[in-house]
Amino acid sequence: MRVEALETLSFRNLADVRIELVEGVTLLSGQNGAGKTNLLEALYMALSGRSCRTRAEREVIAFGQSVARSEATVADGAERREFLCGVARDEGRNHLMNGSPAGVEAAALRPSLAVFMPDRLTLVKGPPAARRSHLDGFVQALRPARAEARRRYARALSQRNALLGRIRGGAAGPSSLDAWDSELATAGIDLMANRSEAVATLAPLFATAAEELGLPNGAELAYRPRSPAGDAAALETELTERRESDIARGFSGHGPHLDELAISVGGRSARRYASQGQQRASLLALLFAERNALLAERREPPMMLLDDVTSELDPERRGLLADRLVAGGGQALVTATEADHLPQSCPRVELRVADGKIDGAVAESAKAA
Repeated sequence: MRVEALETLSFRNLADVRIELVEGVTLLSGQNGAGKTNLLEALYMALSGRSCRTRAEREVIAFGQSVARSEATVADGAERREFLCGVARDEGRNHLMNGSPAGVEAAALRPSLAVFMPDRLTLVKGPPAARRSHLDGFVQALRPARAEARRRYARALSQRNALLGRIRGGAAGPSSLDAWDSELATAGIDLMANRSEAVATLAPLFATAAEELGLPNGAELAYRPRSPAGDAAALETELTERRESDIARGFSGHGPHLDELAISVGGRSARRYASQGQQRASLLALLFAERNALLAERREPPMMLLDDVTSELDPERRGLLADRLVAGGGQALVTATEADHLPQSCPRVELRVADGKIDGAVAESAKAA
């Protein structure tokens, strides 16, 4: 799969534009505030239906406008799919694929996305929930059939929590939890096994990428499950033992929904002790580890959206970054304040961004199109 084009309308500071995208690396250069990051966000939003920068998605609407739109054309062999995300001040967000609401299945019908930008550092320094969700997304990309375990667990957890609330209110008895404890444990063990296997695959790749990016004293990736259970029966027993406290709280306080993907640098938590530069390198190392794992399994590499990724890298590490981008094919959009921040040895198409406008051989006015 390949993204062929991106079209925007009233999206932040961007001029209404259609950009044709190519295989390989596209470099977006321009001064800070020119709109480079906005282009990455627009592409992410078109494909995924949500922003990679903010939860208040009405922020993407240009000043003085009532609606913003981003649309991406995806080629999958001879087939073309149109992904469109629109945000209106009065109606909120709407995500479509080929003119119809984009459901859960849409994620499998567009390229997976790997995003590096300052706003995404919460993946390293934020709460565990973001890392759990990211890990589960990687599991789905690596082994698509295993996504069902996460969905099963989420459904069972929702039902169990709802039932805990009813029991707490006196509308049901504790024994009514038996069936949902069993379902939660069965799905939970599968989810834990999937996560454990994925992290075992990623850990050595992460360590190698981190070393190349200059992290001192080594970097480690580890899966830290909340439960030590080795099978569904053991996890169900743990849930039963904690039933009284769960009823008192009104929610499930134990299980894989509280697991951690731990990132450490020099033996210390990257979340708590790493510098901003080390956190940036950790995030980038994780993205490239995932890319290499997918390539090793002959999966399509994710589309890399890398914002200001070279600013804190020395020339040698910029070269290593370029080599990684080219290896294995796929698409990457990279932003930089200066075009020479990406080594000339890296083949790419260059677009210049200034005041929300794009200059380059593959950019054209949306109105003219």
